Amino acid sequence: MKKIILNTGAPMPLVGLGTWKAAPAEAGVTVNSALLEAGYRHIDCAAIYRNEKEIGETFEKIFSAGKIKRQEVFITSKLWNTEHAKKDVLAACKLTLASLKLDYLDLYLIHWGLAAVPDDTLPIKNARGELLDENGCLRTMPVPIRETWEAMEALVKAGLVRAIGVANFTAPMIVDLLSYAKISPAVNQIELHPYNQQTALVEFCQSKGIVVTAYSPLGTSGNLKDRPKEPILINDPKIAAIAKAYGKSLAQILIRWAVQRNTVVIPKSLSPEHLKANIGVFDFELSPKDMTDIATLDRGHRFVNPFKMVENPLFRLSHTQAKTLTIFVK
Repeated sequence: MKKIILNTGAPMPLVGLGTWKAAPAEAGVTVNSALLEAGYRHIDCAAIYRNEKEIGETFEKIFSAGKIKRQEVFITSKLWNTEHAKKDVLAACKLTLASLKLDYLDLYLIHWGLAAVPDDTLPIKNARGELLDENGCLRTMPVPIRETWEAMEALVKAGLVRAIGVANFTAPMIVDLLSYAKISPAVNQIELHPYNQQTALVEFCQSKGIVVTAYSPLGTSGNLKDRPKEPILINDPKIAAIAKAYGKSLAQILIRWAVQRNTVVIPKSLSPEHLKANIGVFDFELSPKDMTDIATLDRGHRFVNPFKMVENPLFRLSHTQAKTLTIFVK
């Protein structure tokens, strides 16, 4: 497995297993198959996925049996929005470590740059008990990113995490973070695929030594009955034609495209066959013409917008603004 080097000096496998939308009953089984059968050495988790306990049970069995050493697997988790206050960050991290049955995380991310109200006195809630406003948006609270980041830095100093980073951050948010960070973010994990390429943001992060991880690299998944007009990336005819030319699956082309952009990619699959196929993208290379053709598919379409967070003005940023910001931060 090829790796990319983080600004901490640690190697991070270019392809990992995403565990979002993996039900608790299937998450542990999938991680077991990924590690022992498919050869994965990078697992991406998050507290909000509600499956860390089951994944942790799998980690414990594998590591305690000596089948794979803990230090051979790069494990990421994320701090959820309701835990942004300084007083909550340490406890949230320790809970994740306990659930995953680990002594440390290789990478811990701020999941979104919005702090959410953990109060239970307001009437409108979603299925997870998080408070929503009258428009169905996550109800936010004014916790500065600086406060959260300083608490994240303390986790590194305490030896609980090896690297810290962010997810779903825009260029202006990163500019602000870099102005006071004592430990620079190692990663920005964002939605990336040919329909939402975010080229300016990717280039901006890379220019600052921040590795970009692509989530939802295959587009949407699951039941689309409630979203009949949603484009289906995995059925795109241009991607299909390229896949046919290389004798590869459409998913392999999408993952290879991400790797060739020098981004880490974390596709999710429950199928043992697909798990192996998704990691098998290092025996071919897309031509410059194919990369250019795929670039024409960009339409700025997001498949992921939980609680309408992307509609928050904080996340609205044009490509031009991102490029402009690059020249101001060195």
